[in-house]
Amino acid sequence: MPQLTVLIDGTAVPRNLGGVGRYVEGVASHLTDPSLDVHLVVRPTHAAHFRDVAPHVTLHTAPAWTDSVPLRFLWEQTGLPALGRRIGAAVLHSPHYTFPFSWRRGSVVTLHDATFFSNPEWHSRLKRTFFTWWSRRSLRTRPVVIVPSAATATEAARVVSGIRADVRVAPLGVDRTVFHEPSTAEVEDARIAATLPDDASWIAFLGTIEPRKNVTALLDAYAAVRDARAVTGSDTPWLVLSGARGWDEAAIARLDELHDADHVIEAGYLPLEDLSGFLGGAEFVVYPSLGEGFGLPVVEAMATGACVLTTRRLSLPEVGGDAAVYTEPDTSALGAAMASLLDDPALVASHRAAALRRASSFTWVATAAVHVDAYAAVARGGSGGVR
Repeated sequence: MPQLTVLIDGTAVPRNLGGVGRYVEGVASHLTDPSLDVHLVVRPTHAAHFRDVAPHVTLHTAPAWTDSVPLRFLWEQTGLPALGRRIGAAVLHSPHYTFPFSWRRGSVVTLHDATFFSNPEWHSRLKRTFFTWWSRRSLRTRPVVIVPSAATATEAARVVSGIRADVRVAPLGVDRTVFHEPSTAEVEDARIAATLPDDASWIAFLGTIEPRKNVTALLDAYAAVRDARAVTGSDTPWLVLSGARGWDEAAIARLDELHDADHVIEAGYLPLEDLSGFLGGAEFVVYPSLGEGFGLPVVEAMATGACVLTTRRLSLPEVGGDAAVYTEPDTSALGAAMASLLDDPALVASHRAAALRRASSFTWVATAAVHVDAYAAVARGGSGGVR
C-alpha cells in the first residue's frame, strides 16, 4: 500500500519553542505510523532541534527571511504550497490557524483557542482581529479542523456560524523526558535557577503574564494569605512566577511595585530541564486562569506529581479531572483555597498521587493517533476543502 505523504508547516513555531512549538514537536515526533510519509518544514533556527526530536521525519527548511512575521505569511501563501506540490503531499497540516489559500489538496488546520471570540478582552486588538478572521475561515472552508479540547469545540460552535469543517478533538500530551517526578537534585537545581534562598519552599506559577492568566488576582491573594499567616506566626512559601511578561499591564505594574520582602520572584523563562524540579518541588502549583483552549501547564505540572490549584473555566476541568483542586478565580476564593492547601499537607499529598495517575492518560501517542485518522479522512475525501 502506498504511503500517504503529509506536509506539516512548522514555520509558525516561536523562537523559544513555546506554545505551538511544544504541540508541533509532540505530534511530529510521534507520527511513526508506517502508512504515513511525514514531511516537516521549519525555519532554519529550528532545524537542528526538530532533526533531533523527529529523526524519522523528512525535514525541510524555509528561507531564513521567514524569521520576519510578515514575510513568513507571504512564504506560507506562496512557497509552502509550492513545496507541497514538489514533494507530492496529499495533505497539508497547518498547525497554527492560518493556511495557504491556493492549496487545493487535502487540508487540516489546528485551532488552539476560541477565546478570541468569547473573551476578546483577554487579547490585544491585533491578535483577536487576526485570529478570529482565520478561525472563521478555517472552520468554514477546511475539511478537518483539530482542536485540543471539547470545550474549544463547543465554544467554536457557539460563536462561529456556518461551520462546515469536521471538528476533531485531540487532547495534548506530555513529554515525560522533560516532565516527571523530580529527584532531590533536580529540585535543588530549580531552586537555584529561580534564585530562591537556601531551604525556601515555594508556590509555583507557570505561564505568560497575560490577562487571562489572572496574575493580579494571584498576587493579591498571595499577599492576603501571607499577611494572615504572619499574624499567627506561620511562614508562607515564596511565590515564584515563571514565564514571559505579556500584555497584562495591570499585573506588570503590580509586579514592578514589589520588593524582596514581599517574597515574590519573577523568574522569567526557566530552562526546560529545570521545570520538573520547579513544578514538582513546589508546595503546590497555582494556575488561576480565566479560561484556556487546553491548559498544557496543568498537565505538565501533574506529570511532575504536583498538586495543582486551578479553576473550572473552559477546558481546565477536562484536563484536571478529579486530580486538581478547583477555586473560583476571584482574589478572595483564590486566597482561601491557597490557605487551605497550606494548612492541609495530607490533602496536598493525596492530590499529588492523583495528579500522577491523571497525567498518565495524556500522551502524545494518543494525540498523534487523532492526527493520523484526520489525515487519512481528508485524503479519502479527495480535494482540499469546501469553499
